Amino acid sequence: MNLVCLDLEGVLVPEIWIAFSQAAGIPELRRTTRDEPDYNKLMNYRLDLLKKNNLKLADIQRVISGMDPLPGAVEFTNALRERTQLMILSDTFEQFAKPLIKKLSWPGLLCNSLEVADDGSVCGYKLRQPNGKREAVKAFKSINLRVFAAGDSFNDLDMIREADSGCLFRAPQTIKDKCGDLVCVDAFDDLLVVIDKFLKKI
Repeated sequence: MNLVCLDLEGVLVPEIWIAFSQAAGIPELRRTTRDEPDYNKLMNYRLDLLKKNNLKLADIQRVISGMDPLPGAVEFTNALRERTQLMILSDTFEQFAKPLIKKLSWPGLLCNSLEVADDGSVCGYKLRQPNGKREAVKAFKSINLRVFAAGDSFNDLDMIREADSGCLFRAPQTIKDKCGDLVCVDAFDDLLVVIDKFLKKI
């Protein structure tokens, strides 16, 4: 049995922190896992900025409620789910993802969670487990699933390399330059072609 594992932000939906950065007028919040390989360092940086600017979870969720999947993402995921099973592996948070996952017709999702104080401020975060994307792929393989994985950021590389097959999708040039061993595609139609080739292999 086959399973396709995809990153969420930058692959199927816009980057949430970039959208919030624009809405809040705080350019420093644009930094993502495309820019910073150390996830804990990145999240502590974000939490510090939220605290300094007195921004709450509700402020971020208000922006997310107005976001839509990337153009072509809904059609792509529909076509993919006609072919095989889909699981979203993301380092986003359950408090962020629900409205966007709904617009993608509720694919499976494994992600992290935020720690929220009584006043609605984000005071911390809880990882599902360290290197959760890679560990999820390892677990799927341990029950004899053939796994294909795709993503666009530093935190997707271990997942892609752990999978039976995979590729980068719309990755920035800085990541492409460091990952010459990985196929990279930039359109949903091309990603579907790569996945179809994987699915046809025995």
